[in-house]
Amino acid sequence: MISSSGAREAMEAEFVAFANGRAGQLYRSAYFLTGGDAHLAEDLVQETLGRMYTHWRRLSRPGRSGRIDNPAGYAQTVLVRCFLSHRRRRSSRERPAEVLPEPEGRVEDATLRVTLTEALAQLPARDRVVLVLRYWEDRSVEETASVMRVSTGAVRTRSTRALAKLRALLGTSLDELAAH
Repeated sequence: MISSSGAREAMEAEFVAFANGRAGQLYRSAYFLTGGDAHLAEDLVQETLGRMYTHWRRLSRPGRSGRIDNPAGYAQTVLVRCFLSHRRRRSSRERPAEVLPEPEGRVEDATLRVTLTEALAQLPARDRVVLVLRYWEDRSVEETASVMRVSTGAVRTRSTRALAKLRALLGTSLDELAAH
């Protein structure tokens, strides 16, 4: 029989492994949700992982009621809800004035990525959420509706309108950047 301190240590080790494995994907999603605000993205990931940790015992034990079968998917849901909650707060209207350096990555599509990120930042928060979930996270309409707590019809409508807004913001610049 495992002692309670041994079980706690095993649970914590399991959570640390989960957090290390998912932090990068959570950060990338948060970065796009926030319209390229790296600091806010980091804060959202930290808040998400903090909330996941408080529920980890319930999430990770087989046979318990309320068990989450897909902790990674649940983490994405928590991230989106943290983002939407942050957007509702008055302090979320603050914007840093300093331009952040481009994160390291593939150089050939950096301009395209920056252009898309800037265009996403100009969209309303819920439009960004639906685009990130549907096209970055590659989630179904049903999964997106569940995360956003809206109907599937609302997701389809918002997706169509958000894409139209994004196309209007980008104009022909996207075609020019994608051609290079």
